[in-house]
Amino acid sequence: MNKHTFEQRVFYADTDSYGIVWHGSYLRWMEMGRVYWTEQQGINLENLRDENDIVIPVAGINIKYKMSAKINDVMLVETELQSFNGLSAVFKQVISNKETGKVYIEAEVTIVCVNKDGKLYRRVPECLTDIFNEVLKCPIHA
Repeated sequence: MNKHTFEQRVFYADTDSYGIVWHGSYLRWMEMGRVYWTEQQGINLENLRDENDIVIPVAGINIKYKMSAKINDVMLVETELQSFNGLSAVFKQVISNKETGKVYIEAEVTIVCVNKDGKLYRRVPECLTDIFNEVLKCPIHA
């Protein structure tokens, strides 16, 4: 399954002095979405790091802030693998209001693979390549 969705309620700590969600809170929820997505694929990030010397940091984010969430809004955070080219993977992430369906955020997040010392792998290691390719072959994604 390629898409992962979870609900997130906006708490006071997520907002700024104007009572709307601080822009960095969306990034935290997007990170949660990518972690949940990897877990859904059977990838344990700690094992990936400790046993395979692979860490998957964000290399780039293209984000569109469409509207602001407010305290107590319940959001849906959707994450899916959009593309993979052997060197990096791109996730599409959308954060929307559960009740109204209005979109707060649309983003494309590019990840790469590095070792624990931060050295970039020229190609994504095979254990992840196999998973990414399998997910993208799934008829639901097409």
